Amino acid sequence: MTDKSIIRGANIATLTETEKPYGLVEDGAVVLSGGVIEWVGAESDLPEQFADLPSEDVEGRLVTPGLIDCHTHLVFGGDRAHEFELRLNGASYEEVARAGGGINSTVTATRKASVEGLVDGALPRLDALIAEGVTTIEVKSGYGLEVDTELNMLRAARDLGGRRGVNVLTSYLGAHATPPEYRGRDDAYIDEVAIPALKAAHAEGLVDAVDGFCEGIAFQPDQIARVFDVAKSLGLPVKLHAEQLSNLGGAKLAASYGALSADHIEYLDEEGVIAMAEAGTTVVILPGAFYTLRETQQPPLELLRKHDVPMALATDCNPGSSPLTSLLLTMNMGCTLFRMTPEEALAGVTRSAARALGLTDRGVVAPNMRAELAIWDVARPAELSYRIGFNPLHKRIIGGQS
Repeated sequence: MTDKSIIRGANIATLTETEKPYGLVEDGAVVLSGGVIEWVGAESDLPEQFADLPSEDVEGRLVTPGLIDCHTHLVFGGDRAHEFELRLNGASYEEVARAGGGINSTVTATRKASVEGLVDGALPRLDALIAEGVTTIEVKSGYGLEVDTELNMLRAARDLGGRRGVNVLTSYLGAHATPPEYRGRDDAYIDEVAIPALKAAHAEGLVDAVDGFCEGIAFQPDQIARVFDVAKSLGLPVKLHAEQLSNLGGAKLAASYGALSADHIEYLDEEGVIAMAEAGTTVVILPGAFYTLRETQQPPLELLRKHDVPMALATDCNPGSSPLTSLLLTMNMGCTLFRMTPEEALAGVTRSAARALGLTDRGVVAPNMRAELAIWDVARPAELSYRIGFNPLHKRIIGGQS
């Protein structure tokens, strides 16, 4: 018996940074060994030592890295369909809030849910993403806004990975919003809930990174900095929702902490872009929220390109501003709404998404990377961004197993 095998007859979008678009290898082969990629190249160059290994001919299909959804709020209680309907029937934001809508409705439902209930609610959303080739996903807390529920959300996120063949990374997002019981006392909430919950979650091994929401309707930079100081003392990397609705300098703050990513960034200016470039911080672009909220301010793609800031793409799956569970549709949105190229979009859900999570062992098809691949019933990589509402996944491989 051998744990080695070959995928043959493939067009491979390696996403390695070469002169060839997509790092494309035509008529290629991939040698898998013990959950790791051992060799990649043109099949005509396959070393003799691999010639007799068990193989699968994928008959010209496209092979890419497994997709990575690097920004989600996948775990939550309830839904917000009723307020969606209210808004479309003419209700104002204030009227929706008075009717029990908004983030507080999700907080209320999440607080009422058990860990098992949160897992059960999240699984259909997770299954939809897995069905489109996702092999790694980030999941945030942030709808508990009290210690016990924040911990329960992270416990549920950890449990998801064991329920399905997918890698789950968690981000603690206690600094997401101020709950009703702390209205007008944002600093007290940070000191009495957000920071203690972070320390408790870290002690339980529930946190891979620490996030926050820096915005006029959320928290100011100095408040986020207090949370980030604690994260730094615990040895945890940080990331930030920044410059979504205004420019408070959140991306620059994130960069000063060496953040993995700054996310949303529609109002990001060149000073912030330069700070991110110097810090090696990745941008995460979230077209689902832009679309749902009918925003008009677009992310500054030309500035990001000018300063070579990596651009990731993610669903931002959440019950309010982005009830989106399709990474393929996210890629199309990135291209159609923001004029990303199909190559940028595919890199955004593979190579750059891995960077946004601080992962160096996936996101490209190359030797010594994890054997996490997606095989598609298409010939050209651009088809993954081009189609709308169509899933051409043929097979997903994770840990070397389909």
